[in-house]
Amino acid sequence: MTSLAYRSVDVDGLRVFYREAGPADAPTLLLLHGFPSAGHMFRDLIPLLAGRFHLVAPDLPGFGQSEMPPREAFDYTFERLADTIDRFTEVIGLDRFALYVFDYGAPTGFRIAARHPERITAIVSQNGNAYEEGLSEGWNPIRAYWQDRSPANREALRAFLAPETTRWQYTEGTPDPTAVSPDGSTLDNAYLARPGADEVQLDLLGDYRTNLALYPRFQEYFRRHQPPLLAVWGRNDPFFLPAGAEAFTRDLPGAVVRLLDTGHFALETHAAEIAAAIEEFLG
Repeated sequence: MTSLAYRSVDVDGLRVFYREAGPADAPTLLLLHGFPSAGHMFRDLIPLLAGRFHLVAPDLPGFGQSEMPPREAFDYTFERLADTIDRFTEVIGLDRFALYVFDYGAPTGFRIAARHPERITAIVSQNGNAYEEGLSEGWNPIRAYWQDRSPANREALRAFLAPETTRWQYTEGTPDPTAVSPDGSTLDNAYLARPGADEVQLDLLGDYRTNLALYPRFQEYFRRHQPPLLAVWGRNDPFFLPAGAEAFTRDLPGAVVRLLDTGHFALETHAAEIAAAIEEFLG
């Protein structure tokens, strides 16, 4: 049986919740979740890897069980998310670790990697984008808000927060939607329903444009430091295209790319395959 601990830690006055499993002296893998989820998205992966790795899965500020400060007290930007998780790793004593990045976790983790390349042993990108060609037309409504931050364009983004949209993100692109448990999307929708969570998420959708502006910096980090990288993606993701996975090889000739017949939340259907790929890659 895997021993899994659920902890919280104070990070400069902000409470960050995290899951931790595996031997403390084993190689560490920092698991960074995406929108609109939390560390619970790794619930199937963690038991499969905990025998060989030290696994740490924090909830980003405003997500899951981590604290969601009011917007007037906390800037909900990706730079601030990265600042918090960067400090989180220092507070709990992570000196060197591999990154598992997904969706929002990618620009968060890549910021940390570019700041501290000496700390990063490897990167696993599961539908975690760093290239323009990885963005599908599904981003068009969000791009419209970047270009014109009108109340109408912001209001249009509320469709991304609807319960049916969350469930769609989990099932779209999967060969058999009935194989996707409703547990993850139901929990995500409960978090989204908290008072104020909608405005937090709209702020982050608006700030995502800053990630695109940093793509050249992330790519320079890849070229200069050549971190070992495994891109294991659901090929049918409606937001992040396979071209984004393949683009890593442009800057990292040794990158390993594996495309799976599933969608955005690939762990819901392919946790065993992804765990095996990680063990082979990091082993």
